[in-house]
Amino acid sequence: MLTRRRTLGLLTVAPASTALLPSVALAREPEVFQNPVAVNAIDPVAYFKQQKPVPGQAAHARRWNGAEWRFANENNANTFAANPEAFAPVFGGYCAFAASRGYLAPTIPEAWTLYEDKLYLNASLRAQELWLRDVPGNIAAGLGNWPGILG
Repeated sequence: MLTRRRTLGLLTVAPASTALLPSVALAREPEVFQNPVAVNAIDPVAYFKQQKPVPGQAAHARRWNGAEWRFANENNANTFAANPEAFAPVFGGYCAFAASRGYLAPTIPEAWTLYEDKLYLNASLRAQELWLRDVPGNIAAGLGNWPGILG
């Protein structure tokens, strides 16, 4: 009986004592969605030039913003390197619809939108459909949440 009381006593003290310990920072999500390279190894420049997702090649990779980006050809790689902000997807390549709702989600290459010369990716075709219902409003909401939702 004495051991049980001591254990219960320790359990009631434990939450209070943890409040006195320094807090441990949780890891922040990377600024760029990587699976394992940026935006599923799809060439972001191709969305603008070819109007479709085109797989990038490791031979035409560039590093930017903490991630490896792959391109279909050297010309696209150089175009990106000259002005990455113009071609990188908004919200780091995470789902734009999810960002508008205050959370992060991965993306698929087929769910994309070019709007006012910016690239937006979505987690699914359904998320893209919801995104397209109010693109300006969703952008404003997403920008209000970004980059705080990275953690």
